[in-house]
Amino acid sequence: MKLTAQMTAVFAAIFATICFGFAITGFIALKSITDPVQAADSKGYALFWAFLGTVVLLFGVWATWIVRTEKNKEES
Repeated sequence: MKLTAQMTAVFAAIFATICFGFAITGFIALKSITDPVQAADSKGYALFWAFLGTVVLLFGVWATWIVRTEKNKEES
């Protein structure tokens, strides 16, 4: 199955939004956790999802850049 760069950018945006949603939920949950072990686990969970969302977002930006540069090459 081949994915076009434009489809990759759309899927990356959707998945990054989901990842950042999980990260925000994890960071918000930190306020209500009193146990230090659970707080550390929740912080690690939130940081993992934030990292994953950032990586996916960078791939989406890269795919968008590829689409735009290819369009510019075709017009030239």
